[in-house]
Order: sequence, then C-alpha cells, then structure tokens
Amino acid sequence: MKNVILASTSSLFGEAYLAYLKSEVETLFQGVSELIFVPYARPGGISHDEYTEKVAGFFEAIGIRVKGLHDFEAPAEALRNAEAVFTGGGNTFLLVKQLHEQDLMDVLKQVVSQGRPYLGTSAGSNIGGVNMQNTNDMPIVYPPAFSTMGLIPFNLNAHYLDPDPNSKHNGETRETRIKEFHVLNQIPVLGLREGSWIRIKGDLITTEGQFSSRVFLPGQQPYEIEPGTVCEFSLI
Repeated sequence: MKNVILASTSSLFGEAYLAYLKSEVETLFQGVSELIFVPYARPGGISHDEYTEKVAGFFEAIGIRVKGLHDFEAPAEALRNAEAVFTGGGNTFLLVKQLHEQDLMDVLKQVVSQGRPYLGTSAGSNIGGVNMQNTNDMPIVYPPAFSTMGLIPFNLNAHYLDPDPNSKHNGETRETRIKEFHVLNQIPVLGLREGSWIRIKGDLITTEGQFSSRVFLPGQQPYEIEPGTVCEFSLI
C-alpha cells in the first residue's frame, strides 16, 4: 500500500518551509518517530548537513527526528530500515545522478512501494514519475540514466507555470516544452502548480491542493483537472 505525497514545491512565496503542507505531512507521517532525509538534490550554497538541519527544524515541531541519508555508511541498508523517507528539492539531474551512482533508486522504489511513507518536493517529486525528462532544471551533471521510481504512470512538471498573455518574452513556455517532449515520447505529463500535490494511497492517485493541474497527453489538447480528481490517465 503506497503512502505518498509528491508536492510541486516545499515552500509557497512568503511562507515558512513546508508550512502549507503541515497538516498533510502530519497525516502522512502519523506514527513515525524518525525519518530519513535525502539531501542529494542540492548543488551548492548549502551543505547536506545544513539542508538536513533545515528539514529537521520543521519536523522537530511535529515530534519527528530527522537523519540525513548522507550520514550513513550503508545508505541502502538505512533506506530499507527507514520508518519513512523525505526527498527535498534542488536540481533533479544531480539528485538522479547521485541515486543511480549509489544504486539507491531501485532501493528507494522498493521501500516506498512496500508502504513506507514518502514525501517528495520539487526534485524529490520528479523522481516519483516514470522518468525525470520533464524537469525544468538545467543539466548541470550527466546522470547514468533518466529513469526514476515510477510510483505514478506519468511524469510531473513541478512548478508548472501558465503562459503570461501580457508577456513580451519570446521564448518557449512550459506548455511548449511539454508538447515538444510528446513529439518523441508517449508518457503523459501532469503540470503541477505550486501549492498543489499528488496523493498516492495504495493504487489510488489523486491531485490535491489549492489549484487545478494541467494534463498533457501526446496528440491531444491539454486539459485541466481539479483538486481531488483521480488520475485515470496512464501510459499509452
């Protein structure tokens, strides 16, 4: 029975870290006394220790201890023994590279698929999809593979932004980029706006949060689904 939240972001503008998700996180991690935090998405400016301390500050307030995965000599074993796991945001290319090179992607998938509660935000949510090819991040490193956990039968575009009709910017929009992806790929994509998340309970996958989400299917016009909608689209 999978028990998962894949959130578009960790923080909303002007709010404290994970504040908008607090009640959801408390429900997700009910009964958990300690979780493992995966800090590998951070490319610099903040160390793994500092990132873990930031996360620990939030979870301390709800009675949960946090240990960073980077502190374990045997990270695969640590994941297998974890009560719960949280993977934070940053750069998805870096996160995926680290997980594949340490042979942790499949371990993490197995642990979460077996029912250990999992929270992902931003990059940590992107790895819940079939692959990471719809991330907005720059390829600052080259991962051995783009494949991720496949907890959902589609990909996420976290931090999805709608085109600004008043903008004079002449570059590609998020919608354009996703449609380009579908010229060569058949995987559905969900544009997940900030303040929204995916909730997985067993085999049930729903959209939740403050805003509608945008569904992109190859060869079709994108459409909106409201919070609480069951994600019935699947691999084509």
